This record gives sequence, structure tokens and C-alpha cells, in this order.
Amino acid sequence: MMEEDAICAATTNIRDEGIDLTQISLRPISLDDVDDVMAWTTDEKVARYCTWEPYTSKEEGINFIQNIASKSLWFRAICLNDRVIGCIDLSSCEGQGRNRHKSAELGYALGTRYWGKGIATHAVKQVVKAAFTEFPHLERLQALVFLENVASQRVLHKAGFQREGVFRKYEFIKGKSRDMVCYSFLSDDCPN
Repeated sequence: MMEEDAICAATTNIRDEGIDLTQISLRPISLDDVDDVMAWTTDEKVARYCTWEPYTSKEEGINFIQNIASKSLWFRAICLNDRVIGCIDLSSCEGQGRNRHKSAELGYALGTRYWGKGIATHAVKQVVKAAFTEFPHLERLQALVFLENVASQRVLHKAGFQREGVFRKYEFIKGKSRDMVCYSFLSDDCPN
């Protein structure tokens, strides 16, 4: 079996096997995680729906951990058995030219090997609980998703977010104006 076939077989086995969501955790990221981070930040399929291009060097991974992640209001690595397979964060909406200090924007990325397994939905639900507990002033979480990213829209819907609508040509990303779908989750939406 050629190396490429072995990689495909391993990926298929991961896709076919169920993942125990109790093995999924959210934790702070560290420089020790850089190799795991590189596994999904170099993937064109992951970067397709993100604002960044696929990473091409370990230095970019280090910069992500040291500088980019630290600028979030709240940032966690999504881990399977303590291996980083993605990330999830909350960013303040206040710095976006609007006085929205009671709002935060949710963002996440997950390695393609783990798509379609309920991991992203599980992580988003955990973040919703954490957000309104750790930041009691928050009234609104929102997520902006590329219109063509239907899978991410399903994640948000399953996590209890409400679709608010499409913002046409809302953001200029990767050289073109992109339509974005806005989803929100309000503190009032949390079950008591």
C-alpha cells in the first residue's frame, strides 16, 4: 500500500468510527500544541471558510498561538483526548465601530478529519454556557458564516442559534465581497 493510500485509509476509519463526545474538551492553547495546530491550519478545506489562508510555515502557527489567539475575548483549543483538533473563540463586537459591549462574536475552525461528527456542535454548546456564565454582562452571541458554508449553518442551528438573515456582500475576504449569514443566541434563549 502506498503512503497516500494508507493516509486515505486512516482518514476513512476516523470518519467511519463514532467519536465519544465525552473525549472532547476545551482548554487554553499553548506553544506545545503547535504541531497539532499545523495539522488543520495548513488544510485548504479548513481555511476555505476562514478569513485566513492555509498556513505554510511553523512560524505562522506559533504566531497564531502567541498573538492571534491572545487577542480574543475568550479562546480555547478544541481537543480530542487532549490533542488540538480545532479552535473556538469569542471576540468583542465593541471594536467594530459599534457600541455593542453586550455582544460577542463566535468563531471556530475544526480539522476536516473531524467534520460531521457532532464535535463542532458540542463545542459551540459548551461555549454558549461558558460565555453567559463567565461574561454575565453579555446579552448576545452572534456568528457570521459564509453563505455557502451550509455545514456551519447546521452546527449553529443545532446549537440553538437563530438565523437572522443574509448580509449581502457584507465582508471583503480573500479578494472578494462575501455574503454572510448572521446567527444569534441571546442570553434569554438559555434554558433556566
